[in-house]
Amino acid sequence: MADIEFDIDGRIARLRLNRPEGLNAITPEMDILLHDAWTRINDDPGIWAVILSAAGERAFSIGADVSQGIERDGRMALGGGITGIGGPHLECRKPIVAAVQGYCVGGGFELAMCADLIVATETAQFGLPETKVGIIGECGVVHRAIRQLPHRIALQMILTGERISAQQAMQYGLVNEVVPPDELDAAAQKWADKLVAASPLAVQAAKAAVTARAGHPLDVALATRFEEIERYASTEDKREGERAAAERRKPVWSGR
Repeated sequence: MADIEFDIDGRIARLRLNRPEGLNAITPEMDILLHDAWTRINDDPGIWAVILSAAGERAFSIGADVSQGIERDGRMALGGGITGIGGPHLECRKPIVAAVQGYCVGGGFELAMCADLIVATETAQFGLPETKVGIIGECGVVHRAIRQLPHRIALQMILTGERISAQQAMQYGLVNEVVPPDELDAAAQKWADKLVAASPLAVQAAKAAVTARAGHPLDVALATRFEEIERYASTEDKREGERAAAERRKPVWSGR
């Protein structure tokens, strides 16, 4: 079976790490497949949302497979990050729901943080263990952590290698929902269904606007013109939303 599984179910793409015997550690070949999958997702207008998951019960992903020789000179050395989306060369325009179980550490943690929404099992654990093994995690994981977690919690994880539980991750605003292990797939599907119920063009424009100015002061963000939002104003989806509101019915989105 492929180490990366990809299929499309209606408007939802499903991307799955499938190397449970290796705790879904990401090899260079998997890195390439992930990059290709994100590119396909970005380029396919029929895909409106993504569910990112992993096989097995023990781990979502423990990050880079260091047995494959991808750690050099004390640094993680995969080109563009070990997630296919972690590098500056690619950002996914479509909304992503990550379904996380077991260990979610290192580059696996980065992969989860690339998602827009995270659902986790009660037994999930998130961590940045690099310093414990003498590695500097610089593929993007520390930069995402310091932006997505409270400052000192992120530093606690980065500097000590300590893991946090799913319940703590939800408390810190990293996770949207914590569920029993047997409800993980259904919970991820529920969130993906909510995403595809909205106009895909509106969702993508909103995500682009948030991402583009997330690190800027409020006055700069407010004064910025967003091309994606301006383009959306002339779309069929925008007109359909207005018609549906006037006619008091559910809109039927076309993605155009």
